[in-house]
Amino acid sequence: MKIIDRYIIKKFLGTFFYAITLLIVIVIIFDVSENIDSFIKNEAPLQAVVIDYYLNFIPYFINLFIYLFTFISVIFFTSKLAGNTEIIAILSSGISFRRLLFPYLMASVLLALMSFYLGNFLIPETNHIRRIFKDTYMEKLTKNKDKNLHLQIEPETFVYVESFNVAKMYGYKFSLEKFDGQQMVYKLMSDRIIWNEDKQNWTIKDYYVRTIDSLGYQEMSTGKLMDTVLNLKTTDLYKIKERFEEMDFFELNDHINAEKAKGSIAYKKYEIEKHKRIAGPAAIIILTFIGVALSSRKVRGGIGMHLGVGIALTFSYILLMQVSTVFSTFGNLSPLIASWIPNVLFFFIGLYLLWTAPK
Repeated sequence: MKIIDRYIIKKFLGTFFYAITLLIVIVIIFDVSENIDSFIKNEAPLQAVVIDYYLNFIPYFINLFIYLFTFISVIFFTSKLAGNTEIIAILSSGISFRRLLFPYLMASVLLALMSFYLGNFLIPETNHIRRIFKDTYMEKLTKNKDKNLHLQIEPETFVYVESFNVAKMYGYKFSLEKFDGQQMVYKLMSDRIIWNEDKQNWTIKDYYVRTIDSLGYQEMSTGKLMDTVLNLKTTDLYKIKERFEEMDFFELNDHINAEKAKGSIAYKKYEIEKHKRIAGPAAIIILTFIGVALSSRKVRGGIGMHLGVGIALTFSYILLMQVSTVFSTFGNLSPLIASWIPNVLFFFIGLYLLWTAPK
């Protein structure tokens, strides 16, 4: 590593962490002013507010804006280098433009690895603590779903629950149906189904069972209590706001596979989240090179011109990501394609800008 590499990496990372730290302080001040009524009303302890909520809020916030501030940091300090004719001096000394990109690549890869670790491993842990605090002192993250819940828990196996009480973990008017093709072969109906946390199973009360063979003959049986294990989680029966925030990379994969095994389409928003956690770090590297290509040229507008164009490009990236996510969630667009469309498009934009950058 040359002196120039250390110089650029120091400028890059120093500008990034300085800018993100200032914004974190500002955001926390605004967040305190917005939520202080909830803290006081619900008697949140000061230690819990500082440690459980705000300390665990910092990694989430860094990862949320890491793309934007990486881009702005690159444009800010590279524009200053260009404005002070330092880039001209570097290129005139015999260092190629391609070689100049090396320290930018190293720093962006470091930030990309940090983002991957934060998004897939650290933030799910900190979010668990932060969400417990939020659910206790700010807003309820668990809510009852609407009535008449229909779910597929396995291929050709369906359940119906008229309503579910989160506080008591009771389900009312429960039925389970199994099919062989288009033919129903088994149906269980019950007045109440109860989740046993200690045994990790369900208790079915006041039930009757109807079994149908291939010839259409039916057999009926009834009972008062039956303990059974079903491929049905209590979380399938009530809403947990943005539950994927607490899942690390492996838990997210397991949840997606479990939903697919059920034949459910609820996995799509979780698969989008999984691909976004991978595509996001790659975007840091792409946006870094776009930032270098934009700001390495000395222009009359100076840093203001570069920042304006850079911020416009960054927000267009974020907008494109949101639009593609909506098409994937509510349409037929693949989650993989939806997550990577912005990266692919901006990759080619970056190639063009690097090709036309002054060398």
